[in-house]
Amino acid sequence: MGSRANTLAAIERRVRRIGRPFGVSLLVAEKRNPKIEAHGGYMLRDDDSFEIVFGNAGYDFSASLEEIEEFLLESRTAMREEIKGKKKR
Repeated sequence: MGSRANTLAAIERRVRRIGRPFGVSLLVAEKRNPKIEAHGGYMLRDDDSFEIVFGNAGYDFSASLEEIEEFLLESRTAMREEIKGKKKR
């Protein structure tokens, strides 16, 4: 039996969950073109300002799902380190 944990829908849900504490939403390109298909098809948008925070380098929807997840995980690690630093003061 195949695992459903690594299906596209499951990965998108995981990325949305990771992004929730940052106040960002995962956007998926509805109209795909060859350029988007070759590189990604995802962006992150700030929920308050509606500004794109990741995935628009050069053109919209330029990030892959893996790049988005990596960006969020690195951000989460940086946030934890910052909190630890403030607690030590």
